[in-house]
Amino acid sequence: MKVLVIGSGGREHAIIKSLKKNNKISEIIAAPGNGGISKDAKCIPIKANDITGITNYVTEEKIDYVVVAPDDPLAIGMVDALEEKGIRCFGPNKAAARIESSKVFSKNLMKKYNIPTAEYETFSDYEKAKCYIESDYVKFPIVIKADGLALGKGVVIAENLEEGRDALNIIMNEKKFGDSGSNIVIEEFLTGPEVTVLSFTDGKIVVPMISSMDHKRIFDGNKGLNTGGMGVIAPNPYYTKEIAAICEKTIFLPTIEAMKKEGCPFKGCLYFGLMLTQNGPKVIEYNSRFGDPETQAVLPLLETDLLTIMESVTDEKLESIDIRWKDAFSACVVMASGGYPESYKTGLPISGLENEGEAIVFHAGTEYKSDTFFTTGGRVLGITAIAENPRKTLEKAYKTVEKIKFEGAHYRKDIGKY
Repeated sequence: MKVLVIGSGGREHAIIKSLKKNNKISEIIAAPGNGGISKDAKCIPIKANDITGITNYVTEEKIDYVVVAPDDPLAIGMVDALEEKGIRCFGPNKAAARIESSKVFSKNLMKKYNIPTAEYETFSDYEKAKCYIESDYVKFPIVIKADGLALGKGVVIAENLEEGRDALNIIMNEKKFGDSGSNIVIEEFLTGPEVTVLSFTDGKIVVPMISSMDHKRIFDGNKGLNTGGMGVIAPNPYYTKEIAAICEKTIFLPTIEAMKKEGCPFKGCLYFGLMLTQNGPKVIEYNSRFGDPETQAVLPLLETDLLTIMESVTDEKLESIDIRWKDAFSACVVMASGGYPESYKTGLPISGLENEGEAIVFHAGTEYKSDTFFTTGGRVLGITAIAENPRKTLEKAYKTVEKIKFEGAHYRKDIGKY
């Protein structure tokens, strides 16, 4: 069986390492992949959002199954195009992927079906948005979100009116995020512990995975700019069995039912970004795919074969699969380029990767040439360890991190402290 995984980050590397455990798979191909992925799969130079290139390759090479991992190709209809060619896929179609690609769609969905989330208003007119935040209705801080995909950066927390005006101008007038900022969501600022729950769903039932806690800020103590994620622990210590039961009843199942009623059932991995507020769990955001770096912490805990689960999602037979998890803890520490998430150098040689030890090294932004790995992105590596308790897990991860070197390497030293 030949499987193609679309994408080039740490998430895709984690998916590929999990798929490699299935002996039915004769070959795994990645498009475009990265340096580390090239050691676990055949990498082909086709961009993740090249629908024509991907569909032609899949047809010519007789690929049996495709995993569409990133948000962009899902949002533009990669799954639709592949299914039209008769190719079996894991991932939602374009209509269902709107749950991430349009914040306006997702917020309106939650309002319509009484799924708990922050109070909000939507705007397509700059002057109306500006008048709204200047009104007595608004209490700062507020959250301003670009409607569409913006590489995880289209969200601004405005502490006061001046910051709110600046954010509206940057998003709606200066078009920092392009057309993604043509429509915006302005919502109340929620407080409480954050939880990520990835889930498998075939459009009929939903099976939550192990919960996780992402660390978004660039510096220790949750300071500095927001990033795509600087580290993860799983399970999330705040996500109790009691809270999980509430989330299943008030958020998970209602979301799946809502999508079905809207005529766009969701099949794939649905990401629930939650805030545990004083008034109960609320949805901060949905993602239409595996989160990154959460996947790098969660999938290593999976005992059931990943391909079997994915195929059951495709065939709408998820209820027939008994999904099991290791009774253990995991931690992923992200090693980033100095200067990330703003400007940073690339092309820097990486040493020490042979010292993987007891951890797993997932490559996010690397290339391999002349027998050496080099940096190519902001987030470079994800170092994941598993152990029987959180303390030992973090010790194992950081022990490996300290052995890996590249110029300007930056990582948080407080992952797992909360």
